[in-house]
Amino acid sequence: MMIQDKNKIFFITLGCKVNQYETECMKSNFISAGFSVTDDKNNADVILINSCTVTGSGDSKSLYAVRKARNDNPDSVIVLTGCLPQTDNDICSKIPEADIITGTKERKNIPRLVLEFIENKNKITEIIPYEKNDIFEVTEYKSSFSHTRAFVKIQDGCNCFCSYCIIPYARGRCRSKPIDVLEKEIIMLAESGHKEIVLVGINLAFYGMEYNMRLADAVEMCSKIKGIERIRLGSIEPEMILDDDLERLSKIDILCPQFHLSLQSGCGRTLKAMNRRYTPDEYYSLTRKILEYFPDASFTTDIMVGFPEETDSDFEESLAFAEKTGFAKIHVFQYSPRKGTPAAKMIQIPKKLKENRADRMKALGEKLHSQYIQKQIGRTVPVLFEKENSSEYHHGYAPDYTLVKVLKGNIEKDLRNQIFYVTIEESHGDYCIGKIKDHDFCSSL
Repeated sequence: MMIQDKNKIFFITLGCKVNQYETECMKSNFISAGFSVTDDKNNADVILINSCTVTGSGDSKSLYAVRKARNDNPDSVIVLTGCLPQTDNDICSKIPEADIITGTKERKNIPRLVLEFIENKNKITEIIPYEKNDIFEVTEYKSSFSHTRAFVKIQDGCNCFCSYCIIPYARGRCRSKPIDVLEKEIIMLAESGHKEIVLVGINLAFYGMEYNMRLADAVEMCSKIKGIERIRLGSIEPEMILDDDLERLSKIDILCPQFHLSLQSGCGRTLKAMNRRYTPDEYYSLTRKILEYFPDASFTTDIMVGFPEETDSDFEESLAFAEKTGFAKIHVFQYSPRKGTPAAKMIQIPKKLKENRADRMKALGEKLHSQYIQKQIGRTVPVLFEKENSSEYHHGYAPDYTLVKVLKGNIEKDLRNQIFYVTIEESHGDYCIGKIKDHDFCSSL
């Protein structure tokens, strides 16, 4: 069914990079169905909220977004989709403001549901449960080239069942995008002008397990696509990286040496309570092994503070481990109970104590990031420049994801989506300032 007068749809995306990718796919689906995408929420006929449920606070943000959308846009069609509805059997009673509620499966059907609602005004709930042998759901995706780097979802689901996490229920079991489908998508992105791709998944390191393949197979294939000059990896579970993977990955020249290894805690007792599948010693050994293959590697991570029953000693152990590892960046978040998980039934940490621990871990993260940035002074690195958002600087990212700024001065041309070698001269907290090595721009890769 097509519509004659284009309805305008506005998207709100919460949560991870996978959600961002899936929103782009839904945009493609709506455009194909005759809708137009708008950046003006106040002028939208339809507002779609792609929700997150990784923590209790994620639930709250998702529900707030729906209620605010209804309050601000009383005449719009409000759609709630994503991980929250997939895991909450009472979602309809909690959020009457939504006209249409769907989960994380078969989201290509949402345009049809919206058209049905526009026609008959009857509320719709369509949440399809996951089955054990579900396959990867391939969805339409057309690049608009609104960003220099393109996120590409290659894996979905999780088999790990960490004690604080509801995601295996929200996403089902691990499954991978077929490599021939992935190849066609990467070719499309390259032809659209993207030079950098970021491979993402719910549990990325599990890619290919049902095909007797590894993540390295996907990276090797992507590296052969003409026009792709950088490949970056999303968050990786540390216990899934083998020596053979590192050896293969190290031979791929365009793989960026930035590794986001999800830590969660540097305390062995806490990791065990979280049902994580590695020890601090094993995690640290992995970072040293990566440095053998990638001497310029940067390590970024997620650290949770205030996990149930985390003692002062446990937190100090986690803090010391983070400093010892020398992360380039730490994403710190406070544990919040997620109904339906084992950790929600454990003895909880007082809110004030969690806040204090978060402040201390964030302060350490800022110190480590500043130290890492300072170490870049004197290096000459290739920088992929991004969308201009400053009247004073061109800015872009080095392979290790260091933010690099170059004074515009006499450089009036737009450097977006071009790679130039930059010599780093200064560090300023969370970014560096440098000069393009060859001022006539002959050094472009």
